[in-house]
Amino acid sequence: MNIDQIIRTRRKTIALVITPDGKLVVRAPLYATDNQIREAVDRHREWIRAKQHETSQYRTQHPSKTYQEGEPFWYLGQLYPLKISPTARTPLKLSDGFILSQKVLTKAETVFTTWYRTQAQQVIVPRVLHLAAPLGYYPERIRISSARTRWGSCSARGTLSFAWRLVMAPLPVIDYVIVHELVHLVHHNHSRVFWDQVRQITPDYKQHIAWLKSYGSQLTLSG
Repeated sequence: MNIDQIIRTRRKTIALVITPDGKLVVRAPLYATDNQIREAVDRHREWIRAKQHETSQYRTQHPSKTYQEGEPFWYLGQLYPLKISPTARTPLKLSDGFILSQKVLTKAETVFTTWYRTQAQQVIVPRVLHLAAPLGYYPERIRISSARTRWGSCSARGTLSFAWRLVMAPLPVIDYVIVHELVHLVHHNHSRVFWDQVRQITPDYKQHIAWLKSYGSQLTLSG
């Protein structure tokens, strides 16, 4: 079975990730050997094939955005239809729906991506600071990323990163992801202590995980 990418970090366990385009990415500890990585892949061969098949089926049923009139786009957990305007003064704005200037239709994905990144910066960063204050868990840095396989991450140096796509999700779901990464500043694993801390801050966190499992694959501009 082909491994498309191996990412080595200071994590303690090997994790297998299937990207939206069906590639297998292995996240491994710095000390993990090639044989250990291969053994982990072999043990989960059936799961990998099932997920890649699932991803392929999804791409067939949910192709990339075509930026046609009426096409729905997510923002903060709501779907808004697209309207293409020949008279719009700005490339893209959100009113009752998304209004895209006809002048930028040929580069619509870039325009949407820029808009979402800006909104993510304006929404997510203040939420991180708001949620961090009562906990006393302050990150060294907060960044908005283009990650395709993770909603958020916490580096060994205390940098919290969040995918711009996360701003498509409902605010309570965004808050859960933020809390998840804030707790990682103290507990660098997914131990029982970690989840107990998350539960204390966000008692209904399982509902938010379920929402991401159900709708997360739709929070994208590409199939």
